[in-house]
Amino acid sequence: MVITIEQLEKLVGYEYAAVPVSWNKRDLLTYAIGIGAKASDQQFVYGFRLQSHALIASSLDPSFAAFPTYPVVLFLKGADQDVINFSERVTGSNTIKGLPTFDPKRVLHASQSIEILKPLPLVSGPGWKLKQRLASIRENKSGVIIENEFLLVDSNDVPYARLFSATFNLTGKITGKPFARSVASPPQHQSIPQGRAADWVVREKTLPEQALIYRLSGDYNPLHIDPRVGSGAGFGGVILHGLSTFGFAARAILQAVGGGQPSALRYFGARFTAPVNPGDELETSAWEVKKGLHGTTEVAFEVKNITTGKVVIGGGFARVVKFERSRL
Repeated sequence: MVITIEQLEKLVGYEYAAVPVSWNKRDLLTYAIGIGAKASDQQFVYGFRLQSHALIASSLDPSFAAFPTYPVVLFLKGADQDVINFSERVTGSNTIKGLPTFDPKRVLHASQSIEILKPLPLVSGPGWKLKQRLASIRENKSGVIIENEFLLVDSNDVPYARLFSATFNLTGKITGKPFARSVASPPQHQSIPQGRAADWVVREKTLPEQALIYRLSGDYNPLHIDPRVGSGAGFGGVILHGLSTFGFAARAILQAVGGGQPSALRYFGARFTAPVNPGDELETSAWEVKKGLHGTTEVAFEVKNITTGKVVIGGGFARVVKFERSRL
């Protein structure tokens, strides 16, 4: 089907059917480990406290919380508690008449952001959903970039998080002509200050099994477990989920700038610039830029793969409530 530029302009802003979503405490624990949380991150990986000198955990620890970037998994996870078919989830739902179906093997996650509006409950309960609209389309000779806006709401339609996710459809075509239209976008990101050393630097090594763990949060793309798929896509084997690397960076920023307090992270966004192999070592460098909204500090950051020497996350920007004692 041939689509004109005029028709394409009308599609931007299209509202998809809402996606039912759900989670429980086990999902939150699994996600935390998938983004590298350690035993020392008790507020994200434990969840229970000992009463008196009892030898069993008997009540919920009041410090236990969802890691603030958890909602990024919900588009693929949905309300499922079992393994899903990745290709069917990506291509079989929420399609727009008039837009071509892109080859999932040629689709790259270009960027991701999340604005945390309210802390998540530990269990979703019924009625939660992810609202979605087509926020922008850009087409050039290299392919098509599609950015969607998501709003996570509870059963009373109260919003808890706003997310933007962009995919680059390599060599994809819609009209075959340059095109750009947007109805919504994430906040403008601050740039890294030139000629100044980072204010915080955090190094952390991923596990060789990191992708095996992260996929349990709902992203069952075979690219992250089957070396044949990874080799066929030109990566030479299995690569780590971009959103796992995203989570590693969020943990580094939250711990270094926000003292590890779950409520300290208010916004987090970045571009994916190069792949990470499970087992690689990551270095997150962050620069304080200026005071932000609602008592936050605006931070620019990037993530470098120490193993390969490449920057794997660029254009990073966060708003964090800063705790001075956490400065490294």
